[in-house]
Amino acid sequence: MNTFSVSESYKKAGVDITAGYRAVELMKAHVSRTKTPGVISDIGGFGGLFAPDLTGISEPVLVSGTDGVGTKLKLAFLLDRHDTIGIDCVAMCVNDIVACGATPLFFLDYVAMGKNIPERTATIVSGVAEGCVRAGCALIGGETAEMPGFYGDDEYDLAGFAVGIVDKSKIIDGTSTKKGDVIIALPSSGVHSNGFSLVRRVFDVENADLLAPVDELGGASLGETLLTPTEIYVKPILSLINTVSVHGISHITGGGFYENIPRSIPDGLSVKIERAAVRVLPIFDLIAQRGGIPLRDMFNTFNMGVGMCVTVSKGDADRALSSLHASGVDAYIIGEIVKSDDKRGEKITIS
Repeated sequence: MNTFSVSESYKKAGVDITAGYRAVELMKAHVSRTKTPGVISDIGGFGGLFAPDLTGISEPVLVSGTDGVGTKLKLAFLLDRHDTIGIDCVAMCVNDIVACGATPLFFLDYVAMGKNIPERTATIVSGVAEGCVRAGCALIGGETAEMPGFYGDDEYDLAGFAVGIVDKSKIIDGTSTKKGDVIIALPSSGVHSNGFSLVRRVFDVENADLLAPVDELGGASLGETLLTPTEIYVKPILSLINTVSVHGISHITGGGFYENIPRSIPDGLSVKIERAAVRVLPIFDLIAQRGGIPLRDMFNTFNMGVGMCVTVSKGDADRALSSLHASGVDAYIIGEIVKSDDKRGEKITIS
């Protein structure tokens, strides 16, 4: 810890730089868990250094992704639980990267807060580190910013940035998708990190008993269910890519099925989803019921129990499912690629 850098004047303004040093010391053990062979720097420098292994890659392409956690953070504040929210931050970035067929290399986080409580900050970063471990990437740096008067003492924001790599010839962009391909669903762990402004309104979470058991949720509490961290699909997807030819991948985030699945479908084709095949999680039925939300809006806002979709040829479907099952993912088929209806121009139908 830097014992020479002390500013009483800055502290009187609400910023305790010594608390920042303390937070860094506390988070070092968490960061060390994420170290991979490419890391050539420690936290505390002006930049994170990473030397990628380019063995077997003829035309390396870097793939980047950035995101935050959104108003799901409000649940963390209300429950005073901060150890899992970092997993969400990592997941939102690395799941986007792997959707291009890329392997995540490293991650950086940014935590802004009204008051730097070192133990809480380290707990937040412990979740980021856990997310990086699950994704197989390194946490090589980050930033904490104490911003009194901008955030409340008990408030913070969390965002992140990830970089991955893929051989140019192996980029997955949906262009190889063809009529007759099947859509395979990878189950979500819950609401993930999207739609929480609507969730908070439906349940009035600021005034709800978030710890009470809920029958519709199998006895789990609302708070526990909503705070469940976003599933990270990196390792199962990378294994799948090495097993079969994957034509397209869709990360189901904000905008649900209607916005995200068409992003991996080329012009002239559309996707037909069998509504009855989708294994909707109980939390989504409860949201729809309590909020009086139409089915179309539910599928246009939430993941509905499907965190990611992959498109493969029909002949590869069984091998793809076997690969995902071997990775511990209970994947299943929910639809197929069909020719677009030129008159309506819809890229997706759910029926």
